[in-house]
Amino acid sequence: MSTVAAVLVGLIALLHVYILVLEMFLWETPRARRAFGTTPEFAAQTRTLAANQGLYNSFLAAGLLWGLVIGSPSVQLFFLICVAVAGLYGAMTANRRILFIQTVPAALAIVAVLLAR
Repeated sequence: MSTVAAVLVGLIALLHVYILVLEMFLWETPRARRAFGTTPEFAAQTRTLAANQGLYNSFLAAGLLWGLVIGSPSVQLFFLICVAVAGLYGAMTANRRILFIQTVPAALAIVAVLLAR
């Protein structure tokens, strides 16, 4: 089960690396606008805000990767809980899809990490 947990944590870290790239570097591209459902005008107006969000996603990814590298379930759980809470908030305030993109995978990884302990 520890391998499953590590793979899930790693995949969630990669997801947040992808999100940070979209938000920090590709925000105004058609790909990011499709992913986030924005218009070119809105993307131009919110470029700085999106980059800030991307930076926060980089911290989530870094924390998850750090937890994997040092082999610490506690660190992994902390950052997975942060991801799950951010996903819940995003689902309530921005788009319900975030629940399935962030929160559900984080919850599955939390269960896997706890079972692997």
